Amino acid sequence: MQMEKLVSLCKRRGFLFQSSEIYGGLQGFWDYGPLGVELKRNVKDAWWRDMVNAHDELTAPAGAPAAYEMTGLDCSIIMHPQVWKCSGHYDLFHDYMVDCRESRKRYRHDQVRGRWVEAKDQRIFVTTMASAEDEQDSIQAKALKFFNLRAKHAEQLKWDGGIVTLPEVDDASKVLGPDAKSLDTLTEPREFNLMFKTTIGALGGEEDTAFLRPETAQGIFVNFKNVLDSSRIKIPFGIAQIGKSFRNEITPRNFTFRSREFEQMEIEFFCHPDTSHEWYQYWRDRRMKWYTDMGLAGERLRLREHDPDELSHYSTGTADIEYAFPFLPEGEFGELEGIAHRGDFDLRSHMEGKLDEKSKPLEVQLGADGKPKYRGSGKDLSYFDDDVWERDKEKLGLRSFKEYVKQNKDAAQPGAPYQYIPHVIEPSAGADRATLAFLCESYDEDEAPDEKGKMQTRTVMRFHPRLAPIKAAVFPLVKKDGMPDVAKQVYRDLKSHFNVFYDEKGAVGRRYRRQDEIGTPFCITVDGQTMDDTTVTVRDRDTLEQWRIKIDDLVEDLRPRLV
Repeated sequence: MQMEKLVSLCKRRGFLFQSSEIYGGLQGFWDYGPLGVELKRNVKDAWWRDMVNAHDELTAPAGAPAAYEMTGLDCSIIMHPQVWKCSGHYDLFHDYMVDCRESRKRYRHDQVRGRWVEAKDQRIFVTTMASAEDEQDSIQAKALKFFNLRAKHAEQLKWDGGIVTLPEVDDASKVLGPDAKSLDTLTEPREFNLMFKTTIGALGGEEDTAFLRPETAQGIFVNFKNVLDSSRIKIPFGIAQIGKSFRNEITPRNFTFRSREFEQMEIEFFCHPDTSHEWYQYWRDRRMKWYTDMGLAGERLRLREHDPDELSHYSTGTADIEYAFPFLPEGEFGELEGIAHRGDFDLRSHMEGKLDEKSKPLEVQLGADGKPKYRGSGKDLSYFDDDVWERDKEKLGLRSFKEYVKQNKDAAQPGAPYQYIPHVIEPSAGADRATLAFLCESYDEDEAPDEKGKMQTRTVMRFHPRLAPIKAAVFPLVKKDGMPDVAKQVYRDLKSHFNVFYDEKGAVGRRYRRQDEIGTPFCITVDGQTMDDTTVTVRDRDTLEQWRIKIDDLVEDLRPRLV
């Protein structure tokens, strides 16, 4: 599938628009159109229902170590600045960038790609920021221009190896920047913090600086105690959240894949340290299955465990669910969701202060004065398992937990195993990336007969019915003989159950094509026979199968087909 076709369809049919397009657009920001907002909402609703609302808290799901509870939060986008200092984002949340001294442009270091080439006794590394489909053509065009060669002399270019990223190049003096005409114009890579700054209040001093959240997770961690204290929830349990996050990407690219404003669907799952690895495996497999159930193809979807050198300093295990997006080079995959075993890093950080990522085991990072570099809240974010304590206290011959802690005061964790800091498993998905993956996966072209029976190329979006923006379209075959009135009543009857669309303009074959192109699973046609026996024709988008059914039975016929 050519990405240009999908991008064109998204604009033409109202799935996605570039933000502020009438002013030339704003890079890294996108607006969802009438169909796009329905598609994305359906993705989020399916995630929330499957992970939270429809979860059976009384029974252990297949593959889970035990039954567990799920609940939700909706946290503010702007939080206390100390949150980001203790979490590590203030110091560590950065990418490496390079600047071009000639073009005055800035690039993310690991996104600059290029290829070694030799001509006229000179060997250089030619770079580009073009898409995967166009990068070789771009590199060749730049090489020809640099060596002052015409296209007919392209055979004089001697290529050395394949296309690689800039970090793999040792000699910067041989690099031709993406928008440069001469060599050695790129600076040394340096850190660039990805958080968006903002100001709270009217004074605008340094002490009023805050940040737009770069992830939704920290809002869950700082509310961990609130959730425990305000509900009867017990470990193991998960807290889910869907919300906007912001990252000041150096070079946003690849449609909505890498944006500066995006929406996350995250779960922070709290469990006992002894069972955390089992829960990590469960969530890794469960999240992978969700994508396949929603229609992503197996050969374009993979679950990849991180190598030890890829792991974050807080993680003892991380797996990425990756999808082979069509804008990536063949054989490459892009991250769709990450499932991380975060240990007790986050809760400890917000209790004690920022942990030193270089220490093993992790310890609070100290400043020059010997005090915590960034002080935590000082609040107790541990979990006390009162059920297990009540079970064991008589056997221990104790009346209170305080007595138990006093007896074990010299232990590393005096309250264990009854009081402990939970470990966290984090399935973190991007609602925008998931929506983009479903758009890519659904796009198809086949042949189907038109109203005259002639085979024509058909563009069809094969969305899973749960995700389709419009569930069914209702047509009168012709605009006469009372058919429009009946069709409009069918539309009204269905509208309270599903998102349906009414269309009476143009030949019925063209109406079918319009609905195929936006992924509507079913089309319902009122025709002459309807006026005799109150049956309508239902057409399936994918199989083109048609069947007749009573109008009164339509809802019950469609409902199981749409789940």
